[in-house]
Amino acid sequence: MKYKIFGDKLPAVSLQFEANEAIYTQSGGMTWMTDNFRMETNVRGGLMKGLGRMLSGESLFMATYTALAGGAEMTLASSFPGAIIALELDGSMEYIAQKSAFLCATPGVELSTYVTKLKAGIFGGEGFIMQRLSGRGIVFLELDGTVVEKDLAPGERLKVDTGNIALFESRVFYDVETVKGFSNVLFGGEGLFLSSVQGPGKVWLQSVNAANFAAKILPYIPHNKG
Repeated sequence: MKYKIFGDKLPAVSLQFEANEAIYTQSGGMTWMTDNFRMETNVRGGLMKGLGRMLSGESLFMATYTALAGGAEMTLASSFPGAIIALELDGSMEYIAQKSAFLCATPGVELSTYVTKLKAGIFGGEGFIMQRLSGRGIVFLELDGTVVEKDLAPGERLKVDTGNIALFESRVFYDVETVKGFSNVLFGGEGLFLSSVQGPGKVWLQSVNAANFAAKILPYIPHNKG
């Protein structure tokens, strides 16, 4: 399978298939495609895994598209201004992604839930449930804003505003810490908690957090007072 990611801040990925190659995505995730695909929609992995995906921001049902001939093409688009990244999994490393990051993947990639620690779930900005990616194949993720990849050395720590950690290797230690100093908490503008990641391992940071972005524009949206 060949792919091309295009577009600026509202990107999409175009996939070109050989015969019998397949991709799966959440129901309704396809944007456009040629007419030489077979589509199968089901609760991939069973009901319990499907319910787990719902908690991590995806739909209960997944659609699998299989190319019936070489040269079949499909395009999937991001739902929020940001970036689409491709990860090639070889079975040796798992990845943890924010809610709703999953766009599509080849059938060998397993999408499941990742439950954070209590403190991280309450105060970390990512929630209790995140997405775990494992197996073998290619997975495409949609992240928010501009994305920066950091490769942390063993013991190297990075403090991040809550909600701006988009993706990290499972070997990275993820936690939440309290901002020290009474005046810092009240007047520093960062809130009471910061997320932290510690190497070794790769971390992908995003410049925009969708939840914070929505909260900022909400006061400007007209409301029907009638």
